Amino acid sequence: MDSTLHGNDIEKIVSADRAHVWHHLTQHKPFETGAPRIITEGRGMRVWDQNGKEYLDAVSGGVWTVNVGYGRERIADAVRDQLVQLNYFAGAAGSIPGALFAEKLLTKMPGMSRMYYCNSGSEANEKAFKMVRQIAHKKYGGTKHKILYRARDYHGTTIGCLSAGGQQERNAQYGPFAPGFVEVPHCLEYHKEDQDLGHLSGADYGRAAADAIEAVILREGPETVGALCLEPVTAGGGVIVPPEGYWARVQEICRKYDILLHIDEVVCGVGRTGTWFGYQHYGIEPDFVTMAKGVASGYAAIACLVTTEEVFDMFKAQPDDPLDYFRDISTFGGCTAGPTAALVNMDIIEEEGLLDNTTAMGARLMGNLSALAEKHEVIGDVRGAGLFCGAELVSDRTAKTPVDEKLAAKVVAECGAQGVIIGATNRSVPGYNNTLCFSPALIATEQDIDAITGAVDAALTRVFG
Repeated sequence: MDSTLHGNDIEKIVSADRAHVWHHLTQHKPFETGAPRIITEGRGMRVWDQNGKEYLDAVSGGVWTVNVGYGRERIADAVRDQLVQLNYFAGAAGSIPGALFAEKLLTKMPGMSRMYYCNSGSEANEKAFKMVRQIAHKKYGGTKHKILYRARDYHGTTIGCLSAGGQQERNAQYGPFAPGFVEVPHCLEYHKEDQDLGHLSGADYGRAAADAIEAVILREGPETVGALCLEPVTAGGGVIVPPEGYWARVQEICRKYDILLHIDEVVCGVGRTGTWFGYQHYGIEPDFVTMAKGVASGYAAIACLVTTEEVFDMFKAQPDDPLDYFRDISTFGGCTAGPTAALVNMDIIEEEGLLDNTTAMGARLMGNLSALAEKHEVIGDVRGAGLFCGAELVSDRTAKTPVDEKLAAKVVAECGAQGVIIGATNRSVPGYNNTLCFSPALIATEQDIDAITGAVDAALTRVFG
């Protein structure tokens, strides 16, 4: 079978896709009469579909992944060379790119010292959950096993990660879930009235939102709570940037009750917010950091769990005990393509000054969205950090009533018709799938940002008048 794609093969490709591929996050009934979209090429900030239509990609591959843009031959060449030398060996042994990437990345993460390789964000979070549970048995007789997670946060698709998932629609129909996972309230100041905190703002609200976590700990019993798992900036739950005062209080609470702090950087990590990691905006000191998407910009599958030396030392304290070490493996954590791509990805971010560019272009994106909010009453709130921004659509600004999610989806579709791909919260929180999402590659220019927001302007006008 000739698997090479030539220009006259596209109908065959579409037919094969329609007949055999099960797409992510997609209802397939429409494909019985229509064609699925096939993305055939990417260069820089742009991709092309099977019909030759060009799109400006404002969501980095659809899910916050292609941080350094498409078509990076330098990464592809490095991966090819490494695969010829050594493509894989199980993670019980090391590899040259695995050692070098761990060393390089950890120079950007003061206080962290150990990296565990795996192949997806979901898996990285599962590894952290397993470590927390094993620590509970090793140190606390199994009692300190509960893992707290936050409403609206998302940590992956496995049953374990969905057990720690704060998005009811993503969880729907997949239960029953694993025991020992407990939800704490969100920290979205825009909807503070939902928490009976409408009388507070700024740092006062931030501290109160964190105090709500302490209330859950006291309710559950501090002796039963082993870890708190949070996104530094909530992604699919509505692009929620924690308010001033929040993170300092969270750190204080974790230390007070001897609770491990797990930061899920699967979306924010490796430059997305203008720092290497989102948590670094807030001066906190995590015990676990998980990452995936932007680590290699999608040029190879890789995810990592990073820990402190203190956590690592807990798993070698009793070498004569056959159960004392972390008895886990990730098959594709032994692939060498991931750390190879990740090394070059980091080099590109450093050499091209992409952290600074993310900060500058993020400010432009936020400014443009704020200007659109002055023009369009339907934009109730604009929020974000770096090139990770959201605009919440409401039918009533005073009441903050979310627009029907079908209207938000229509805005996305209207942008697509103009050749700009944006995102929106999708199957996340019932009644609140109303936030437009923007996460262009870190290479975005002023012209790219203006084109993105120009398309949104036109789409809002067409949908809402």
